[in-house]
Amino acid sequence: MEQVFSYIISLGASVMMPILFTIIGLCIGMKFGKSLKSGLYVGVGFVGLGIVTALLTSNFDSPLNTISEIYGLKLNVFDMGWPAAAAVAYGTAVGALIIPICLGVNLLLLLTKCTRTINIDLWNYWHFAFIGAVAYFVMDQSLLWGYFAAIACYIITLVMADRTADRFQEHYDLPGISIPQPFCQSFTPFAVGLNWLLDKIPGFSKLDIDADGLKKKFGVLGEPLVLGVIVGVLIGVAAQLEVKKVLFLGVTMGAVMELIPRITSLFIDGLKPIAEKTQEVAKKRFGGMKVHIGMSPALVIGHPTTLVCSVILIPVILAIAVFMPGNQFLPLASLAGMFYLFPLILPYTKGNVVKSLIIGLVALIVGLYFVTDMASAFTLAANEVYKTDPTASAAKIPDGFEGGALDFASSLIGYVIYACVKYLKWIGMGVLTIVTIGMVVWNRMRITAEERKPQE
Repeated sequence: MEQVFSYIISLGASVMMPILFTIIGLCIGMKFGKSLKSGLYVGVGFVGLGIVTALLTSNFDSPLNTISEIYGLKLNVFDMGWPAAAAVAYGTAVGALIIPICLGVNLLLLLTKCTRTINIDLWNYWHFAFIGAVAYFVMDQSLLWGYFAAIACYIITLVMADRTADRFQEHYDLPGISIPQPFCQSFTPFAVGLNWLLDKIPGFSKLDIDADGLKKKFGVLGEPLVLGVIVGVLIGVAAQLEVKKVLFLGVTMGAVMELIPRITSLFIDGLKPIAEKTQEVAKKRFGGMKVHIGMSPALVIGHPTTLVCSVILIPVILAIAVFMPGNQFLPLASLAGMFYLFPLILPYTKGNVVKSLIIGLVALIVGLYFVTDMASAFTLAANEVYKTDPTASAAKIPDGFEGGALDFASSLIGYVIYACVKYLKWIGMGVLTIVTIGMVVWNRMRITAEERKPQE
């Protein structure tokens, strides 16, 4: 079984998702051609997103490292990026069986009406495996702790996916879709709390500017494309590059800002027919039962507000990280993950650029401290994985550094689980168990209450 699921993971999202979507489409009664086309759209979307992300990382990695050297910005925790986190996640006994175990948990919760989300975003199961792997090594390679942490993270994320589904679907016009990805869901509490707080500030409502309003207010300078060019040029200038390289970086960053929304539209083209048919089948065969298809937040990272906030935050967080007292993590390799901060912030800010930017910045600053505190555990896990499998080069941490990654290591959900395991141990397990069960019960009460409404 371990070999089977390792092989599935090795296919990558671009191959795995078309196969999965074709099978799902056939199972819910869609014709083969339509099912295959939907799956291929999603697969092509992942290919395109991978190319654009690589365009960003490959061209900006060297200039950003040059900037850190010129201005002495080096900190003690080296940014390994998400490939290292995924290598750690799937390089342990916890990661080997995370997919079948989590799918079993999902099915059980679905049948008992404790969730409405069917999480088919198999590629992002590495997030659950990662926190399980960290707990596994922190607790002296204990499978009990590893699987406990992974399953607790999975269940909490499913509940949060249900609770945010309505707002997400309304804001992005994606009926039947939810986001069971713990990194994105970790920013929901920040979005809810800080959005409420910002609304209490007198006069703040006058700053209600969405991406379209930004274009009207600043003209061409408010376009994500142009903002991307400006930020790319500024990075090139800060790295003291020659003029043609500065201009190339500007155009490259602008290309990323322009291409991402075009590529992510492919995800929507592929998902909508599947989501609509799933809802239709659920109503006919399961007495009106409502279900959500759990998908990657990559679907919506092309939103104009997300692009504007992300491109502004890149230079801002680089400058702030160096002067933050107690922080030892400088995000460089992880900057491509900046787009994933906002998919579940926007439904609460209603696309307000100012609010989204403030919430994203606060969440990111807090996240840097999470990465710093988790660095010793990340390093332990990465070193053990690399020692066991020297071919796992992504997990090799440079000498003299500890390792970290913005992707999921800065996640509120992941950090709370990690802190409970490391610092509270059995008490932490008890607290997490009570919280997880409480959230499941709370979600089931909501689901059953909503199902009774039409009959009353």
